Amino acid sequence: MFRHSLSSRMLANIQRQIFTSYKPLIIVQGQQRWHGGHKHIEPGTPMVTLKFYNAKKTPQYEEIKVPVGINLLDVAHDYGLELEGACEGVCACATCHVVLPDEIYDTREEASEDEEDMLDMAFGLTDTSRLGCQIIVTEDMDGIVINVPSATRNFYVDGHVPVPH
Repeated sequence: MFRHSLSSRMLANIQRQIFTSYKPLIIVQGQQRWHGGHKHIEPGTPMVTLKFYNAKKTPQYEEIKVPVGINLLDVAHDYGLELEGACEGVCACATCHVVLPDEIYDTREEASEDEEDMLDMAFGLTDTSRLGCQIIVTEDMDGIVINVPSATRNFYVDGHVPVPH
């Protein structure tokens, strides 16, 4: 009988090649969403200043410069801001709920049915509420204030805050 075995070093190499090249793709209503975020910003990408307002924190305003083209959830995680994102940005929860200024809300693409379903579960819902994972930073957002509600509804475990990876 033929017996083939791999050394543990060869096996580790194969696993490393598989896992470093794999990024699960999620398709929701025809849009591609990569699990794990953007993490690749081209040199020379324009930057804008965003102000995050959170009434339960001191200081209440966090002003940061961010690259255009990433979503607000990734911005919050990259800059250590308090915006949960329990589903890690795939539009499957409402823990990255933010409130946009009217002038920005009106210029965004309408929320998908999936996003609206998730927003129905959001704490402190307003007329200009959106999910941070669905709002891509654009140049016209320079200088705006994004309100972060004072609580979230995480149906996983109350108080559990996932660590982005």
